[in-house]
Amino acid sequence: MTTKNGIAAFKDYYPTLEAVKQAKETIKGVVETTPLMRNRNLSEQYCSNIYLKREDLQTVRSYKIRGAYNKIKSLTKQQVSAGIVCASAGNHAQGVAYSCRELGINGYIFMPTTTPRQKVNQVKMFGKGFVEVVLCGDTFDDAFNAAMEECSRTGRTFIHPFDDPHIIEGQATVGLELLEQAEQPIDFIFVPIGGGGLASGLGAYIKQITPDTKIIGVEPAGAPAMQQALAKGEVVELAEIDKFVDGAAVQKVGNVTLPICQRVLDDLVLVPEGKICTKILELYNYEAIVVEPAGALSIAALDYYAEQIIGKNVVCILSGSNNDITRTEEIRDRSLLYEGLKHYFIVRFPQRAGALRTFVDKVLGPGDDITHFEYKKKTARAMGPVVIGVELQKPEDFEGLKKRMAENGFVAEYLNEKPDLFQYLI
Repeated sequence: MTTKNGIAAFKDYYPTLEAVKQAKETIKGVVETTPLMRNRNLSEQYCSNIYLKREDLQTVRSYKIRGAYNKIKSLTKQQVSAGIVCASAGNHAQGVAYSCRELGINGYIFMPTTTPRQKVNQVKMFGKGFVEVVLCGDTFDDAFNAAMEECSRTGRTFIHPFDDPHIIEGQATVGLELLEQAEQPIDFIFVPIGGGGLASGLGAYIKQITPDTKIIGVEPAGAPAMQQALAKGEVVELAEIDKFVDGAAVQKVGNVTLPICQRVLDDLVLVPEGKICTKILELYNYEAIVVEPAGALSIAALDYYAEQIIGKNVVCILSGSNNDITRTEEIRDRSLLYEGLKHYFIVRFPQRAGALRTFVDKVLGPGDDITHFEYKKKTARAMGPVVIGVELQKPEDFEGLKKRMAENGFVAEYLNEKPDLFQYLI
């Protein structure tokens, strides 16, 4: 065993069946055996048998409790006495907090100051007085560095969110359970990937039992840390990521998880954040299932395998449901942008009276709706440039909208294709 940056790196480690079975025994009574449910709508849509492994119904509403409890339960008496530390802005923090309460262990949980208050309060609720939340820095890296300094200063044990054998073996119990629950051989399993703890653990267990089962990893397109690592054959730290899919957006995967994923993943799919948002809304509207962005990753990837999974038995891991209701508008907006139903422009209105009425009467189609209207400049005689957001009924209505703008003398700059300007103005 070697150590890098204070984190144990296990050379040639691979989860054994015995270790995963032991983890299952360790977490029994604390972690729920979540249902494996056939979904009729998805099955009909993809002409296959689609099953959902409902980790969104898990204790603390995500699979993260499995690894956290398994790891903390493995600590020595000396380590328990000294206490533990973790760094997380999401589900791992909640799993650690719940484990600390169950085991009566004192824990420090470092979270970025930008963490929504709702998540901070959830961690405190699950910890019930056994954890102290420390808010520091603007990013996860800031919180992580502060957590490592705390470990060095006090001798507390760091509980890594994914890069640890006990964490990996705990997450692998998801695979153990679904094989016990499945009544037919499983052809495909779609599993979300952040740091790789769930994919490496589940994949290693499944491949030792049913090697013909295809393990398809799914990452958000804005944070392709595993895809880059697999391509280069080593851990790669991404300079920038889209943090929207916060349960799976990491800048680098694990030194322990990467070699396992290299062995067990049959493919890896990148899914745009907007498509993930569409699936979140569909699950809520049609299935009454609430998932966080990472929880929708596996289902969002099915479109990319629509032909291959016809007639097959498919499992999608719904990894969690800790979604903040305040993000609903952003989720809807990202979905509409991805689907081609929402478009933003800087419109320079002609210098004449009644220009706005002309725009409404002659430019907008019968089903079009102005959803954003913001003056960027005012004068005594004209409105000047205005930022306008238009929501369409169908993507194909877009060309007609642009044509009518030009025919009626409206000069417009399209913002959807200019991400920097879009972020600044919208």
